[in-house]
Amino acid sequence: MNTQELIITWATPVFFALIALELLVAKLRGKRAYASNDAINSIGLGVISQIVGVFSKLLTFGIYAWCVQHLALMTLPADNLAVWIGALLLYDFCYYWLHRCGHRVNILWAAHVVHHQSEHYNLSTALRQTGSGVLLAWLFYLPLALLGVPLKVFVIVALVDLLYQFWVHTEQIGRLGWFDRVFCSPSNHRAHHAVNDRYLDRNYGGILIVWDRLFGSFVEEDDSDRPVYGTRSPLRSWNPLWANAEVYWSTVVDAWHARRWRDKLLLWLKPPGWRPDDVAARYPKPAFVTSGERFNPPVSQALTIYALLQFALLLAMTTQFLGMAGSASFPAMLAYAVYLVASLWVLGALMESRHWAPWLEGLRLLATALAPALSGKWFGNSHLDGHIAMAIAAVFGLSALALAWVLGRQHADTLPANSATG
Repeated sequence: MNTQELIITWATPVFFALIALELLVAKLRGKRAYASNDAINSIGLGVISQIVGVFSKLLTFGIYAWCVQHLALMTLPADNLAVWIGALLLYDFCYYWLHRCGHRVNILWAAHVVHHQSEHYNLSTALRQTGSGVLLAWLFYLPLALLGVPLKVFVIVALVDLLYQFWVHTEQIGRLGWFDRVFCSPSNHRAHHAVNDRYLDRNYGGILIVWDRLFGSFVEEDDSDRPVYGTRSPLRSWNPLWANAEVYWSTVVDAWHARRWRDKLLLWLKPPGWRPDDVAARYPKPAFVTSGERFNPPVSQALTIYALLQFALLLAMTTQFLGMAGSASFPAMLAYAVYLVASLWVLGALMESRHWAPWLEGLRLLATALAPALSGKWFGNSHLDGHIAMAIAAVFGLSALALAWVLGRQHADTLPANSATG
């Protein structure tokens, strides 16, 4: 486990403690800050982002380390406070431009859109991160490498910039006076996440909002025009794989339909929503209309509780997965990653009430229960303690029974209504 993964792992309990505090504050104020399905989806996407990060370190840090070693114009000391402060300011400046381009260049928006898909705005939204941002984001931080910022300093300041942005994703903190004029704050960032015309594509700053003031992208939150959250092409799904793929796929489809090769390229480079005239004419899309109705497929309370408990188990497994990084074999890590991502996908399908989801979930539970008990192995652990294997079998065996009970109860609850209309 590298330094960044270690810090994030230790910070995770703090994240959840703050989420609990936000829930409590909202409840005391008589407000509903969270929806279980949305929070599971958002945090699950953060889990997938961390899983991808384990396999993308060579790209994110390897290229940076090579550039520092071979292309740096100077060598900066890692034990100098001025270097750390300067690196953090420069990183935040580069982040501003990455973030701004992420809203104005479609291929970058295809990655960044994940963070904006939630129609709620709370601390779980902060954990909603892309799995594909690593593909191009590193390009924007090469100035730090060229100036000789050591890899260790780069990794830490990147983490500081990321962790700072967690607390600004809340509606429970109002205006902060002078702080709002200098720093990214909850008020400033609420405006950034809004799809209202007034707020669209504004307030890109990570730590400092000064960059937005300098480059003309700042807007102040207006109480008379409350932010409406989400995207102008709503995801309307709890599928974490589709959340990461939706813009890539829609762009590929439009590029396939475009007649001119120039337009096929421009679809990736133009702002999100741009379409060639011939494509827009032949395959029109409805105009965006602000709606107060959030995506919320109906599920029973029992199924919601079941999903939360299974998600908690997956979070525990993810912690173990991150702890194995660097020690377990690549095939074991890859198999574990596939299992975790597939489990999150099935859980999302359950929350969408897909008719096939219970069958896949039952298969997942039985496989998870039986495989360790019969083989004595777990991902990356070829000699699993017998008591642990039996504990895993018991937990997921009971989960399978609970799933059958939950689905039976849900069927019983809907039976009278179906009979009345039959």
